[in-house]
Amino acid sequence: MADLIIRNGTLVDGTGAPRRVADIAIDGDRIVAVGDVSDHEPAGREIDATGLIVTPGWVDIHTHYDGQVTWDPDLAPSSINGVTSIVMGNCGVGFAPARPDKHDWLIELLEGVEDIPGTALAEGMTWGWESFDEYLDVLDDLEWTVDVGAQMPHAALRTYVMGERGADHESVATDEEIATMRRLTESAVRNGALGFTTSRTWAHRTSAGESIGTLKATADEVVGVAQGLNDAGTGVIQLISDAYQSSDDDLVERELDLLGRMVDEVGRPMSFTVQQNDETPNRWRELVSKIEEWSADGSDVRAQVAVRPIGVLLGLSATANPLRRCPTYARLHDLPVHERVAHLADPAVRADIIAEHREVRVRDFPALIHGGFDRMYPLTDPPNYEPTADDSVAALAEAEGVEPVEKMYDLMLAEEGELLLYMPLMNYANGNLDDVREMIVSEHSMFGLSDAGAHCNVISDGTFPTTAITHWTRDRSPDGQIDLEFIVHQQTQRTAAHVGWNDRGVVAPGYLADLNVIDHERLALKPPRLIDDLPAGGTRLMQSADGYVATIKRGVVTAENGELTGARPGRLQRGTRPSPV
Repeated sequence: MADLIIRNGTLVDGTGAPRRVADIAIDGDRIVAVGDVSDHEPAGREIDATGLIVTPGWVDIHTHYDGQVTWDPDLAPSSINGVTSIVMGNCGVGFAPARPDKHDWLIELLEGVEDIPGTALAEGMTWGWESFDEYLDVLDDLEWTVDVGAQMPHAALRTYVMGERGADHESVATDEEIATMRRLTESAVRNGALGFTTSRTWAHRTSAGESIGTLKATADEVVGVAQGLNDAGTGVIQLISDAYQSSDDDLVERELDLLGRMVDEVGRPMSFTVQQNDETPNRWRELVSKIEEWSADGSDVRAQVAVRPIGVLLGLSATANPLRRCPTYARLHDLPVHERVAHLADPAVRADIIAEHREVRVRDFPALIHGGFDRMYPLTDPPNYEPTADDSVAALAEAEGVEPVEKMYDLMLAEEGELLLYMPLMNYANGNLDDVREMIVSEHSMFGLSDAGAHCNVISDGTFPTTAITHWTRDRSPDGQIDLEFIVHQQTQRTAAHVGWNDRGVVAPGYLADLNVIDHERLALKPPRLIDDLPAGGTRLMQSADGYVATIKRGVVTAENGELTGARPGRLQRGTRPSPV
């Protein structure tokens, strides 16, 4: 007798094989039969999946739940968007190792780099560890809706070993310090860390505006620390570098030389961020070409790519707000949203703020937030992540015969001040996702960059896996669609195998019973909304979806029809997992 049987679903099994109709029997936390399940009948529970798609649970290898895992067992929005396994500790940031006097600094780092409210981290974090190994021990006692894996973050490690110097991106690590970081990395990986991560981008700064300490770490340091993986005989490397977005050819060459050393001298599986920006819209192809060279020589290197634009959300309730620099608005900013809306609806206040908005002079990224009307789009329901020029605030204003600032102002007051404007930043240089499609289908790419758990009030990309299904396999024009089997493989078996989790990502006997039952036609994201459920009243964007009929983790239904059941079968996953016999 099986604990659960899923009947008559259209199975997309994660391997990329053609879909087929099949029954699935689950006993305990494992799949025990696919196809003929008669030997396992009857079942404790059955799910009728007639007309529905059955897939493995999504495996998201790029999240930032490092602090949140200590207080939040639900780990939404991942858990309500079909994700059953997550990997955190990406981009060189995390909360271990951590000396007691560095807790506040690490909170400032994560608040700045990943836009996680510092007050929420300060109140919610349990701590109780110093070394990375002790951090894993603390996580061992916790339960979640999903399985959790952790990686050794370079920025935390550097400060742990080098003290104040480690937080200074101009400081050079000594040979002794590199050796110590290498030894601690080896220990962490031997005790269950999945790998080592680092950051080399100017965009990563603390909440005080200081560059991340690893920004200019020497090649000797980065390679030397990563060799702790060789000492342990396992582990992956993940990093972000300015190579994908810099117009400085010399910098890009130096970064690629560093990556080449990692390939030659460390040789562990490696992935790094590859996106498209407006200033260097074809740089990503150069990086993928380099990966192709390394792969031809037998190296395991992947471009971590996104399935939609990396975009910020603007609005009265969000951190990014086009009115923020207007003096009249600034005086109202700390009021609750509904009170602000009441004041902003006053014609005199409206006139003053619009006049002030015209006079504000800002540069660089703030200028885009302030007045990039041709790049601002009202967020629709369901969200449209490939809007056209005609959908922009600038085009809507022109059609109505008003100034763009007036249209933007009125949109921000819509839905009682809850409407958000979408501003694609990366992956939208040409105003469409044609280049992203090229990234997605490359044999050298791998889905990542969701940043789930981070950018709490600005970005809502933890729902990437749902967009991958809805946009690329159903909603895009037929000539731009991608096979469902391919997309499912990309966010199940492919991501799981990269980090060494060979026991999941496939629907077959012996594999973990991590599954999604999906109404493919009805699957749709809802617009993200700000909620205030973080510790200390902190806010974050939450985005749910319709169409997930059931999500099953280790044979237990964790979500039904978009609602969590309260079951928390997820555990810390130490290290790699072998394939079923």
